[in-house]
Amino acid sequence: MLSVLGNAVFYLVIAAIIVVFLYSGIRILREYERAVMFTLGRFSGVRGPGLILMIPIVQQMVRVDLRTIVHDVPSQDVISRDNVSVKVNAVVYFRVVDPDKAVIQVENFFAATSQLAQTTLRSVLGKHELDEMLAERDKLNHDIQQILDAQTDAWGIKVANVEIKHVDINESMIRAIARQAEAERYRRARIISAEAEQQAAEKLVQAGEMLARQPEAMQLRYLSTLQDIAGDKTSTIVFPVPLDFMRSLFGLGKA
Repeated sequence: MLSVLGNAVFYLVIAAIIVVFLYSGIRILREYERAVMFTLGRFSGVRGPGLILMIPIVQQMVRVDLRTIVHDVPSQDVISRDNVSVKVNAVVYFRVVDPDKAVIQVENFFAATSQLAQTTLRSVLGKHELDEMLAERDKLNHDIQQILDAQTDAWGIKVANVEIKHVDINESMIRAIARQAEAERYRRARIISAEAEQQAAEKLVQAGEMLARQPEAMQLRYLSTLQDIAGDKTSTIVFPVPLDFMRSLFGLGKA
């Protein structure tokens, strides 16, 4: 009786071990996950999503998330081409498109992409002046995205977008930029004033030439001026009368 009971316990233990062994080879992957499979250490394919069956001990898997990762690049000290020191931070959007490359070609694709984003941000922005950093962010974002995407392609990473968030400038540089902007506005105002004076002078020259060609027009101009100032009765006005105008008046009187 004891031997029969012992055999039953033995078989139950063996059955439990087999069940646990088989259960350990079952994996369920979500829609956005993939499994990079290794059989005896060698790459044997990418599986998923859904139910995955593998041979325990013989096969191993590495779970990879295919969703877009939003990575906030830490603030970087950048010296622009015109020797201005600024702090710049950005955000990078990337995702895994080739799970096998992301596992096999690089030890930690997230850390590698983060470090590459930091060095690329400093390298690209260092080639531009401060005014370009502030005014041409779209172009700089595109340049950084293209460089990152090209370099991470071997890791199975797709960099979808890069956005520069902040360009922090110290107080002394902010005051210098304000003085520069004020000087620029003053320069433009002087140019506009000079252009207005030039246009007015050109119009006066054209009017003088027209009046010189037609003396009667000059006489009408004098009469119009007299009419304009006739309403002011509080002052005495000495108005010069051209000799041609007087001759025309005398001629009219004789006629």
